[in-house]
Amino acid sequence: MRQSPEFERLRLAFRRFVFPMTVAFLIWYLLYVVLSAYARGFMGHKLFGEINVALVFGLLQFVSTFLIAWLYERYARGTLEPLASSVRDTRTGGGAGATAVKDLKKGETKTETKSETKSESEEDGA
Repeated sequence: MRQSPEFERLRLAFRRFVFPMTVAFLIWYLLYVVLSAYARGFMGHKLFGEINVALVFGLLQFVSTFLIAWLYERYARGTLEPLASSVRDTRTGGGAGATAVKDLKKGETKTETKSETKSESEEDGA
């Protein structure tokens, strides 16, 4: 299964999201830490009332974490799940369901649906 083209497309699509997002978040986090350690005057600058730059940056760490989680959920639902379905269909012999076709060069995801089969209860008239 690991050598199948469908699985390789899934791994590539996963890595295309996870690696850049991880690097971006680590840079953002390290910027916060470095500024807190070496730019105390800037981080201590009061924006309004007792709210300073450091507090705003700290709260933005939480916001960025939730934003990344939300973006990943959307990406997984739209890109990774169809690809995983394709891998699953290939492994199980291509049963009924959706087969994902991913054109990674264009960045498009299409879903082709195979003919649906009736459930046993529909065939029995129940």
